[in-house]
Amino acid sequence: MRAILAIDQGTTNSKAVLVSEKGEIVGRGSAPVGISYPKPGWVEQDPRRLYASVREAVDACLKASSAVTIEAVAISNQRESVTAWDAETGEALGPLVSWQCRRTAPDCERLIAKGHLGRVQALTGLPLDPMFPGSKFRWLLDRVPAGRSVRLGTVDSWLVHCLTGGRRHACDASNAARSQLFDLREQRWSEELGEIFGVDIALLPEVLDSSADFGRTQGLPGVADGTPIMAAIGDSHAALFGHGAFTPGDGKVTFGTGSSVMTTLAQYIAPRNGVTTTVAWRIGGKPTFAFEGNILVCAASLPWMADILGLADVAALVELAESAEPGGPGFVPAFVGLGAPYWNADARALFSQINFNTTRAQMARSVTDSIALQVHDVIAAMRAQSGGALGALYVDGGPSQNRFLMQCVSDLINHPVIQCEAPEASALGAAYLAGLSLGLWSDLDMVAGLPRKSQTIQPQPVDRAGLLDSWNDALARSTARETKAKGE
Repeated sequence: MRAILAIDQGTTNSKAVLVSEKGEIVGRGSAPVGISYPKPGWVEQDPRRLYASVREAVDACLKASSAVTIEAVAISNQRESVTAWDAETGEALGPLVSWQCRRTAPDCERLIAKGHLGRVQALTGLPLDPMFPGSKFRWLLDRVPAGRSVRLGTVDSWLVHCLTGGRRHACDASNAARSQLFDLREQRWSEELGEIFGVDIALLPEVLDSSADFGRTQGLPGVADGTPIMAAIGDSHAALFGHGAFTPGDGKVTFGTGSSVMTTLAQYIAPRNGVTTTVAWRIGGKPTFAFEGNILVCAASLPWMADILGLADVAALVELAESAEPGGPGFVPAFVGLGAPYWNADARALFSQINFNTTRAQMARSVTDSIALQVHDVIAAMRAQSGGALGALYVDGGPSQNRFLMQCVSDLINHPVIQCEAPEASALGAAYLAGLSLGLWSDLDMVAGLPRKSQTIQPQPVDRAGLLDSWNDALARSTARETKAKGE
């Protein structure tokens, strides 16, 4: 059987998936990555361990699968996480600074104070926030030993480097678009942005289409040397592509450590209302644009709360939450600040409106509801900006398989959500792009016609106004203390 090996490198796990010529998943494997928090608000990973986890996931996938002929490798990856390495030796020259990391918040504040915010947003579609890599690249460069030949890159470029034995330094346009150093309209690295952030753009990878030739494998166990790497794309973009959300207004919500809400656009629209504009993917030199809202903490709050309540696991937490009626205390999961559409690095996690009658079930429900409430606010911001109707809305990622959690999302946004049977939408999207490169599928219509098993969850009546009042009260309290402290 001919297949594409899709590597989906995420924040907590690396996954490997084999996708057949029919677009079906015929093999799976995964391995943990590991993550550390050296200081409050700092989040990082070991780039060497990250690549080791990819090798382990590929090995597990191949061992658990029937014999296949791997025609190509495809990459989807966590975005906005960046690292630096020696161009000659391949030695990692620093940690992988995570997309969740807030260590460069003071640097972003200084750039805003200098008046750079408007220009950065105009060129990149992104706000000046420590989630995005511009300031993190500078942080890494400041700690590179003198005399080293440096390469900078996003996770896809690090993987391309490792998979090709250091022969290629390349990334795709979707990852470049999240770097804060890429001019969206010109589709190239920007000298101006490099000067703003203090980053030499010559150190950055070559930007290719999402469906393109990224080089040949070297030394990946179980995969023949010389196997082409025919696609690379950010994981959220890959999920949008994997769902076949090619019609403007179609969108998806990826649920994981954080969450990404994306809707496809007919053309570039400048960002506002707290959402960003990004390159969804680029094929044949032509970018497709999308709105995106990045939620910093989504499912990551679930195991934390399960532990606080002394529950066995997340499943027990969700079961407990389901036993409570909505409308209890409010909870804001601002463990590392708040992302879209608020973009408040100073917000702090908290519960609000707790009293002696508050139950464990209500506390659990407030945490699960925070997932849906954050999605509601991003969708509302997108609707306000685009002026168009929201089309088909797909959900993917591990939490998307839970009916209760997705029913809450559908209820809060008052719109159907399409729950997909296979949670590996990102891996599928990357594989589909590689298949386009290989000619397995001729065009987007053929990709859209590939088999996908799903079910639609319809919204049910709930007291949306009451839930949103409690949520907005909690949001106000989450930022009030920091706002007051700054004003004193």
